[in-house]
Amino acid sequence: MANVKVEIIIAIKRCIEDYFDSYNLSPSVREISSQTGISKSTVQRYLDAMERAGIITRSDFGIETPYISKTEREMVSVAKIGSIPCGPLDDREAYIDGYVKLPKSFVGKGTFFILTADGNSMVDAGIDDGDMVIIRKQDYASKGDIVVALADGQNTLKRYFPEPENKRIRLHPENSEMEDIFVTNCMIQGVATTVIKSL
Repeated sequence: MANVKVEIIIAIKRCIEDYFDSYNLSPSVREISSQTGISKSTVQRYLDAMERAGIITRSDFGIETPYISKTEREMVSVAKIGSIPCGPLDDREAYIDGYVKLPKSFVGKGTFFILTADGNSMVDAGIDDGDMVIIRKQDYASKGDIVVALADGQNTLKRYFPEPENKRIRLHPENSEMEDIFVTNCMIQGVATTVIKSL
């Protein structure tokens, strides 16, 4: 491991383990960079060097240190179902394009699926284009929930505000430059619970 600094290795390793202890999940390169103040390119270079040296391993569960590898985890497979528009209503058909293994403690109880955010209408809620959004499958929602909404055969990811006094439902984008969508009827397909940031 020539041309590497031990203190950077220690900082990255500690960040990976602290993140796992907090979220029971492996951090992304972006998250490691944000937490340590080390540039993403440097983080990537050090992760490659640390893997070659056996300090970390990469698996279906993400980046692991020996400490993480020894931790018992109950995993569940969550279906990844295409993309969901974070913009105007869209009629693209959902399809399963693989499965993602996640710690059961991370997703919680219920039936879940994962959608990839497409667009920028939910950026103020921390959902960026390309992020994976974990959805709890259910046909009801509370006011203010971020939902997968199906209206007139079209779907979208928006914040849900029923307005029975006006006999309509307001689907609110979390982007100050975009306007609300109003529909008279809406079927809830699930409620967003967690966002997994893209690299």
